[in-house]
Amino acid sequence: MSTYTEKSIQTLDWKEHIRARPGMYIGKLGDGSQPEDGVYVLLKEIIDNSIDEHLMGFGKKILITTEAKTFRVRDFGRGIPLGKVVDCVAKINTGGKYSQESFHQSIGLNGVGTKAVNALSAAFTVTSIRNNHSKHVEFCRGEITTESAIVATAAPSGTEVVCQPDPTIFGNYTFMTEHITELIWNYAYLNVGLKLYVNDDLIESKLGLVDHLNSQLQDTNLLYPICHLRGQNWELAFSHTNLVSDEIYSFVNGQHTPMGGTHVQAFREVFMKVIRTFYRTKYEAQDIKQGLRASLCIRMHEPLFESQTKTRLGSTHVTAGGPTIRLWLLEELTARLELHLHQHAETALSLENKIKSNKKSRLALLGAKTAALKKFKRSDKYNKKLRDCKTHHYPHTTDSDRTMIFLTEGDSASGSITKSRDPRYQAVFSLRGKPLNTFNLDKTMIYQNEELHLLAHALRLEDATTYGTARVRYRKIILATDADVDGMHIRLLLLTFFLKFYPEVVRAGFVYILETPLFRLRDHQKTIYCYSEAEKHQALAASSKRAELTRFKGLGEISPHEFRHFIGPDMRLVAVSTHHAYETHINQLLAFYMGGNSLSRKDFIIHRLRQLSQHNSLSHQP
Repeated sequence: MSTYTEKSIQTLDWKEHIRARPGMYIGKLGDGSQPEDGVYVLLKEIIDNSIDEHLMGFGKKILITTEAKTFRVRDFGRGIPLGKVVDCVAKINTGGKYSQESFHQSIGLNGVGTKAVNALSAAFTVTSIRNNHSKHVEFCRGEITTESAIVATAAPSGTEVVCQPDPTIFGNYTFMTEHITELIWNYAYLNVGLKLYVNDDLIESKLGLVDHLNSQLQDTNLLYPICHLRGQNWELAFSHTNLVSDEIYSFVNGQHTPMGGTHVQAFREVFMKVIRTFYRTKYEAQDIKQGLRASLCIRMHEPLFESQTKTRLGSTHVTAGGPTIRLWLLEELTARLELHLHQHAETALSLENKIKSNKKSRLALLGAKTAALKKFKRSDKYNKKLRDCKTHHYPHTTDSDRTMIFLTEGDSASGSITKSRDPRYQAVFSLRGKPLNTFNLDKTMIYQNEELHLLAHALRLEDATTYGTARVRYRKIILATDADVDGMHIRLLLLTFFLKFYPEVVRAGFVYILETPLFRLRDHQKTIYCYSEAEKHQALAASSKRAELTRFKGLGEISPHEFRHFIGPDMRLVAVSTHHAYETHINQLLAFYMGGNSLSRKDFIIHRLRQLSQHNSLSHQP
């Protein structure tokens, strides 16, 4: 029986609290394989301070280097005041950004970021150089190990931080160059003229958000040249494409806000209002925004973010007692956007033609949807493919986040899952076989194909498109396909369906892949399930010679009694993530792997097979 007494109450110092609850300060930990992993948040927290110096007019270059498990950041700003170096990196809630005297419109706000980096590092070194003098301090997990006196130096002013994230917290992490490069490019786009060197490679932007938008769109056909507008504290670049959804890449004070926030919401409202006013037509919002691609950056005093990782803006006003962000953007953007459209008649015509085309497609889709609803009336009650659960993600309840639905292939697999599931929270949808390859089809197809229509209706995907992903019926949409070639193909077909027509559901983290064991090894004493060839070899080496090895070719071969373990508390799921590879990049991947270029794919496969054959030949040479 647990006890709760005075001895249960603990008080942690700042280092202990950060190390005990790192997620509060840096979000997820990870191992460096994903761009949102904690090791990159540590790097970003240090670079943010260097960017703030640049924004104040001090320092025109920043040096970033990575070596094995360590990163180094050197800026050429004013340097930390030498008498306060230790306080600034090792005393929580201490910093120079609480007032407007030393920093304006800075990224750092709370006096927490650098301290969190220090506490979460096995080795942390800071050197501040200021007015031909320097101070050097070394830490281990937030504790000072070496502190030098202030000495004279000929080195240029600035701050250098060397950090080794603590492996006891982050595990066997790695720094991936592509993730760091993407992070640094975002700084470059927002600070035209700033030179950033990553392992001696120069990253610099000449055109700001125009460069950023071009980098995201790459080979995507633009319907008109990028419109580039800017004011004193904002910048905007936008165009339209033929892609299905819209995408707003947003920044606040140089901070990337992938989750958007009040500035993105305000921009959408203002953009719709200006377009309707300019064309003197009350176009529907969805017709205006479909295919829109925009990069937006605003700068403001003391922005309020919704977490320490600053991925979503929560501020409603530009300044305390000042105008709302919406009114401010309305005033700033209206005249400039209308003037731009007046001065670029071809752009204005192309933009309106896109809106009209979107309207035509929407009405055609509405007609197909209406016909489908009549054809498949009362889908919930007569949807034989759906084995529903009692609780749903929407309408929301206290257990909404526990709900999930398994998309299975065939009655055999769905039978095993249905018999072993928890009917309170786990639903099952059985596919007839391979669904349509939807890459080259338009959305009206969903309402003409019975299976995909029933799937979209069961998941409430159209409600998610109209009202937001909070309306998705299940919190997890789990692809449960066989671990063979056909199963992989079905998985790709389903991913194509979601990424083509409902990318917002994927981006919001609703789609997962179920991992099930490939092998079962058992004897009289124990049963071991192996999820890979490597696990199988390890299990065989540790088992008796009498152990029986079974290869699961399909989910239907796993008994309901066994399946209960694979969809229970120890269930292995892989989240489907776009990894910041926005829809434009995903569209290019889908075009290659799921498009009509079968000859190109054939050449690709042959090339890869030859490479694999050569590799195997070399590996077997004595």
